[in-house]
Amino acid sequence: MKKFLRRALMVGICLSLALLSAALTHSSDVALQAAPTATALLLQSTTTPQAQDMSEIGSTDGIVAMVGIIVLILIVPIFLRRKHWM
Repeated sequence: MKKFLRRALMVGICLSLALLSAALTHSSDVALQAAPTATALLLQSTTTPQAQDMSEIGSTDGIVAMVGIIVLILIVPIFLRRKHWM
C-alpha cells in the first residue's frame, strides 16, 4: 500500500507540474481577438527603448563558473565520505 501511495503521489506531482507548465506557456491571444474593445483597453501604445546587449560574443565565463560550482557540489561530499568508505 505504501509503494502505491508513493507512486500515485509522484505521478500526481508530475501531472500537476506538466499542467502548470502548459498553463503558463499557453497564449491568450485568441480570447483577446474575440472582443476588440478589450484589446484596445489592454494594449498600450507606448514605445519601449531597445535593450542594450551586454553579453560578449564567445564569452564562457558564466558557463565555466557554473561547471565549477557543479563539480564542487559533486566532489566535496566524496572527499568528506572518503574515510568512511575505507
